Amino acid sequence: MGQKVNPLSFRLQVHKNWNSRWFAGKKDFAKWLNEDAAIRRHVEAKFASRPTISRIEIERSANLITVTIHTAKAGVVIGRGGSGVAELKVEIEKIASLPVRINIEEVKRPELDAKLVAENIARQLERRINFRRATKMSAQNTMNAGAKGIRIEVAGRLNSAEMARREKIIEGSVPLHTLRADIDFHVARANCPGVGIVGVKVWIYKGERSE
Repeated sequence: MGQKVNPLSFRLQVHKNWNSRWFAGKKDFAKWLNEDAAIRRHVEAKFASRPTISRIEIERSANLITVTIHTAKAGVVIGRGGSGVAELKVEIEKIASLPVRINIEEVKRPELDAKLVAENIARQLERRINFRRATKMSAQNTMNAGAKGIRIEVAGRLNSAEMARREKIIEGSVPLHTLRADIDFHVARANCPGVGIVGVKVWIYKGERSE
C-alpha cells in the first residue's frame, strides 16, 4: 500500500500556509466551512472557460470576509472599469453570511504555478491534443521559467486507448521528502469526450526555502 500525503499539507508547519484563515467554535465551524467551499466553487465555475485562477484565500474577521483571488489574468477578473469585481462581490455576498471584500493579485509567472499548468494540460487533452506533446511542452515551459524540477503524471485512457494506463514525465529534480523544498502541487481532471476522465497531477520544485 502506498503511503502518500499531499505535498502542500506536508509542508504546512514549515513554509506553506492555509488557504482559509479563521477560527470558529462548534456552532459556526460547519457553516463557515460550507460557505468557504461554496465561494471557491462559485469563483472557479465563473472563470472555468480558461484556466486563470491560481489560488483563492479566504480570511474572516468579526465583521468582514476578505477573499483574495490570485490569477494569471487580472484584467479578466477585474473587468472593464472594475465591473467584474463588483459583480463578483454581489454574487459572493449572496453566499456569505458577512460583508465581503475582494482583493485581486496577479500571478507573475503562471508557468511556475502547478494549478495553472495542470489545468492547461487538462484543457489540451479535452481538445484531443496528444498527451506526450502537451506534457513535454508544459514541462519545457516551466523549466525555462526558472523551476528546479517538474513532474507530470497523466492517467486514464490516453490518446483514446482501449486500456487505461499511467504515464509520467520528470525534468530536473523533485525532492518530495525534503521539507525545506518549495514544491507546488495540483490535481486536475480532463473530461475527454468518448474516453471519460483523464487525471493530471503536477509537482513543481522551485528550490529550497531558508526560513
